[in-house]
Amino acid sequence: MKKLFTLVAVASMFTFVACGPSAEEKAAAEKKIADSTAEYANQVAAAEAAKAQAIADSTAAYAAAEEAKAKAIADSIAAAADKKGGKKGKK
Repeated sequence: MKKLFTLVAVASMFTFVACGPSAEEKAAAEKKIADSTAEYANQVAAAEAAKAQAIADSTAAYAAAEEAKAKAIADSIAAAADKKGGKKGKK
């Protein structure tokens, strides 16, 4: 009886191992991995694009601020020159 039980147990293990994933299941797993990899690549590309856009926006804002600063300085110099020149012209 022990030999029969051992034989049945060994046959059951071999049957269980032989019933591994089918070709369809393997293909589905590979497709899942490929889809996951593609999704990750898309997320990385989107993050890089957002980072580049943020840098471009920051650079544009800095340039606009510097331009406004230069304009304010030029206007201040022009106003001071007009004020200084206007007093001399009235004498």
